[in-house]
Amino acid sequence: MKRLFLSLLFASVFISFEQLQAQAKLVKNIDELNEANRKAKPGDIIILQDGVWNNVTITLDCSGTSTRPITFRAQTPGKVKIIGQSRLRVGGDYLIVDGLYFTNGFAGRNSVIDFRIDKNKLADHSRVTNCVVDNFNNAKRMEENNWVTFFGKNNRLDHCSFINKKNMGVLLAVILDDERSRENFHSIDHNYFGLRLPLASNGGEIIRVGVSQHCQFNSNTQITDNFFEQCDGETEIISIKSGSNVVRNNLFKECQGAVVLRHGDNNTVENNVFLGNGKEGTGGVRVINKGQWVVNNLFYNCRGVDFRSPLSIMNGIPNSPAHRYVQVTEAVIANNTFYNSSPISFGEGSDTERTLPPQGVYLVNNAFYNKRDSIIYKAYDDISGFLFGGNLVSSELEQETPIGFKKINFTTQKADKVALPYPVPALTPIISDSLQAAAKKRITHSLSASTGFSNLALLKKILGNSGTARTKWFAGHSSTQASKATATVDCKTAEEVYRQLARKIPLTIRLTGKEYQLNKPFTVSSIVIFTGNPASTISLKTPNGLSAFIINGNGNLTLENLSFDGTQMRSAHLISNDSSGSSDHYNLKISRCQFKNFDRSTGCKEIFFAYKSMVADSIIVRQSKFLNNVTDGFMFSQERDDKGYYNAEKIVIIGNVINGLRGRLLDVYRGGNDESTLGPQLFFTGNKITNSAPVTVDAPLINLYGVQRSHIQKNEFNGSHPDGILIRFEDAVRANHLFDINMLQNSGRVIANKYVRSKS
Repeated sequence: MKRLFLSLLFASVFISFEQLQAQAKLVKNIDELNEANRKAKPGDIIILQDGVWNNVTITLDCSGTSTRPITFRAQTPGKVKIIGQSRLRVGGDYLIVDGLYFTNGFAGRNSVIDFRIDKNKLADHSRVTNCVVDNFNNAKRMEENNWVTFFGKNNRLDHCSFINKKNMGVLLAVILDDERSRENFHSIDHNYFGLRLPLASNGGEIIRVGVSQHCQFNSNTQITDNFFEQCDGETEIISIKSGSNVVRNNLFKECQGAVVLRHGDNNTVENNVFLGNGKEGTGGVRVINKGQWVVNNLFYNCRGVDFRSPLSIMNGIPNSPAHRYVQVTEAVIANNTFYNSSPISFGEGSDTERTLPPQGVYLVNNAFYNKRDSIIYKAYDDISGFLFGGNLVSSELEQETPIGFKKINFTTQKADKVALPYPVPALTPIISDSLQAAAKKRITHSLSASTGFSNLALLKKILGNSGTARTKWFAGHSSTQASKATATVDCKTAEEVYRQLARKIPLTIRLTGKEYQLNKPFTVSSIVIFTGNPASTISLKTPNGLSAFIINGNGNLTLENLSFDGTQMRSAHLISNDSSGSSDHYNLKISRCQFKNFDRSTGCKEIFFAYKSMVADSIIVRQSKFLNNVTDGFMFSQERDDKGYYNAEKIVIIGNVINGLRGRLLDVYRGGNDESTLGPQLFFTGNKITNSAPVTVDAPLINLYGVQRSHIQKNEFNGSHPDGILIRFEDAVRANHLFDINMLQNSGRVIANKYVRSKS
């Protein structure tokens, strides 16, 4: 007894001594922080003083213990602003970083937050929490980096917010390049991922776990209770390229993409809610490889098709290497609900290479409530490898389904404005004991007699991620741009225009003069509307150079109710984007304008020219006239790397008159065989094109290479390029072109491919 008493006394004295050694220390700059890191002991709290920390690399390599971590936190969450060329490197054990705000800066080729110091010093059991990375982009779009990179094991990222990544690169990457980072059990939980605009290339994922060369290793990463909103970077929101990962209890709202089980085996996607809300391109889960489970998810009004379908089960390649398309086998698709969602896809991607249909797929106890579509699935190959059972379908469905589907009348119940169908009780398939035993190890409930996603309490909890999965102190983000011009000014001369544009605020500029003598371009860096009197012709007199109008990143240029004469214009382009390759996007709108007498012989080569490496969200040209121009029209053809890059997400040309054009009207190029993007998309309708042709006979008037979707409808072509190619469609990957109700009189031929269709 005496020995026990002495042991307890010694332990209490030892703990008290450790507690006395722990310190809370305020640091005011990076030098003091480095010194505090060097001297830190388990249990210490290092407080970063509120203020601006500019051009800093925060390097933390001390180590705490499981019971006494070392904490580095902001004095006030959100008031330690990390700006300039800055980054955070965490490479110790049991460290916590709390409350930092990365804004108005960039990290170059490095990660913004890195769970390692270098290849020799990785983080383990460390945590970054309550932090924000907001629009922290490299200036150039093609300068690639990640915002968060995971190395080591048992690290956690939670209650953080990530907004508006625009430059190339996955937002968050889990790296498995050696044993120290495999079987890692990292946790990515309760975070907000929002507003990733279409990247116009591959590499726009939010989360990627592994890469193709490490796809045969297990990662065991847990992605849970996060909120993904308008994550439209590319077709993969979460890209799983390793084994035994879990994606659970996440909310995906209006995201143009899917959780893609691209490589690796035995991954689980469970209890997620995909709120498509009718938005084009909203998907759910894409399945490739062995042993993938997709269980108890709700797909709500998701309207993606093909690869972006709410559920897409891919075909595989015979003898496929691990990094290509391994055949789907031993998959379990169970207890999911598809509510007014577009048809799911079996054997997706079937072609001359991907010839192996899925085998050993259990598709059981799913509910298909649909008052919108006539079918619930598309099959692109043999489906004899599926075991269907206990699936319930709306009685209105026209499609004949195989055994294992039953038509019933659904009733619905709402939870937070989201309707959940409750089916009439139905017989369920016999599920083997071995499969039920596997379920106990992989998912949070059994593969039972319930059909579909039917837990209202769980639905409310996951919908609650929209409020809880984020940084509580962060109200909004600095990158939000005003939706319209707020001030109106009259400008009679070019000098007056320059003064107004230098303010870089939303403006409406009324051009009241008759001639504008430019000595440099009108450069637009905010929302700017140029307007005037269309009955009064404006002469643009410009020097030799790039463009009369240049749109910078975050620029939004509108020309409306203007009439321009180009006789004295010497610039190479009337309008162009910034040629530096900014990571910020831009927009152009031309409405009810007239353009005449622009001529390449005096310098003007194009009406609009898109320089490479910068992306327009939209280019809109409507109800305008282009008369007697000896120049090219709208050129989007500079992305020649054949890697799936392109210049504009949406090109809309509607209701215009083009007469006497001596040049190409439209050229759009997206090369390569990448399948990860939704664009470019072209809407060319209601235009009248007369007596127009390119300079060379073998060039098409309109050239579309790699456009993912086009609607060319109700146009009139008269006397245009009669001896040549009027429109040429070329595609390296699957596309969707509608060419319908167009009148061609004494005009050239259309070269179509198998992706061109007509409604009529």
